[in-house]
Amino acid sequence: MLTGTTALETAVCEWINEQAEDYDDGAQGAMKDLAQGGCVSGIVGELCYYADTLKFYRRHSKDINDLLVAMVDDTGMSVPELFGDKWDDADPLAMDRFNQNLLAWWGFEEAARCVASRAGLDL
Repeated sequence: MLTGTTALETAVCEWINEQAEDYDDGAQGAMKDLAQGGCVSGIVGELCYYADTLKFYRRHSKDINDLLVAMVDDTGMSVPELFGDKWDDADPLAMDRFNQNLLAWWGFEEAARCVASRAGLDL
């Protein structure tokens, strides 16, 4: 059973552990499917609709922002550069739903990668 170190990772681990029951290879299978299709694929049922992704973003914005700052520091890229044409340049502070939705999905996926890395899961 996977565990997280932040509230965001804990939420992600709850999803992974729940999904693991449906895979022969457990958590690794769920993580591989998430890594392959991402949240945009609809694999995370709780993050399909704007109402849900915005709520998720608001609940986990601090942890998502911490991951984002680390990514910017690690890559030297700006946020718009990281997300390319998916980022709404008219909303640089992610106050609107499009960028919040994008960050919710990205944060979920990035937290999953962090958890997988610590657990030694091969994706």
